Amino acid sequence: MSENKRNGPQSARERLKEQRERDKAREKQRRVLIVSAAVVGVLGLAAVVGVIAAGGDDNSGSDKAGPVVAPTGATDEDGKPAIPTGKADAPSTLAVWEDFRCPACAQFENVMRDTIHELQASGALRVDYHLATLIDGNMGGSGSLRAANAAACAQDAGKFTAYHDTLYINQPPETDDAYGKNDKLIELAAKVPGLDTPAFRSCVNDGTHDSWVKKSNEAFQNGGFRGTPTVLLNGESIFPTKGNEQISPENLKKWVAEANKGKKPGTASPSAG
Repeated sequence: MSENKRNGPQSARERLKEQRERDKAREKQRRVLIVSAAVVGVLGLAAVVGVIAAGGDDNSGSDKAGPVVAPTGATDEDGKPAIPTGKADAPSTLAVWEDFRCPACAQFENVMRDTIHELQASGALRVDYHLATLIDGNMGGSGSLRAANAAACAQDAGKFTAYHDTLYINQPPETDDAYGKNDKLIELAAKVPGLDTPAFRSCVNDGTHDSWVKKSNEAFQNGGFRGTPTVLLNGESIFPTKGNEQISPENLKKWVAEANKGKKPGTASPSAG
C-alpha cells in the first residue's frame, strides 16, 4: 500500500510531464502551420463566396459602367487583365489573384512580401497581379472595387507596388468596408511618396479603371478558381501547398530556383509600377 502511495504521485507527475510535452509539440506544429491552416479555412469560405459573387457582384462600386480603361502597362493575356511587376523577361512568372478586402490575401502578402520583392529584384521572378472583387459580392459594399481602382490609378503613376503593399499593411477587418470610401484610399496614398497628386485623386474619385477591374473580376469568376488568393507559379498552383510542401518564404525561393535552373535571370527594364 505504501508502495502504491509512493508511485501514485510519481505517475501523476509523469503523466503531467507527458501531457505538457504533447501540448508543446502541438503548439510547435500550430506555429509552423498557422499561415496555411488559417488560409485553408478562409479558402473554404472563399469557395462559397465565389458562388455567391458569380450571381451578385454586378451592383458593387460605381453606377457608371463606362469604357474599359486599362492602367498604364497592364497586360491582357488570354483575356486575363493583369498588372505586371518585376523584370518583364524573368524566367518564372507568379500569377496572383487577389482582393484587397480579403484577409487571407493580406496574410499571404504580409508573410511573403519581402521574398517576392527579393526574387523580383534578382530578375528571377515576374509577378502578374489580377484584381478581383469577391468580398464585395459576398458581403456587400464596394471596398474591393474601390481599392482595386485606386491601385490601378497608382499603376498609372508608377507607384503600384508601394501602394499595393500599403493597402494590405493597413487592411481593415473584412466586415469593415472602409476601402469603399475614396477619402480613405487617398489618405493612404499619402504614405507613398509622390502618389497623392491631383491626377491620382481624380482617377480615384472618377472610378477611371472601374470597368477594367470588373473585367478582371469576370475573368476570375470564369477561371474556375476556388478563392482568393489564388497563386500560380508558371501555371501551377502553389497556395497553400505545392504537392506535399506548404508555401513559405523558403519554399518559394526553392521552387523558383528549381524552375529557373539553367535559365538566365531577367534583365529587361522593370514593368511599370
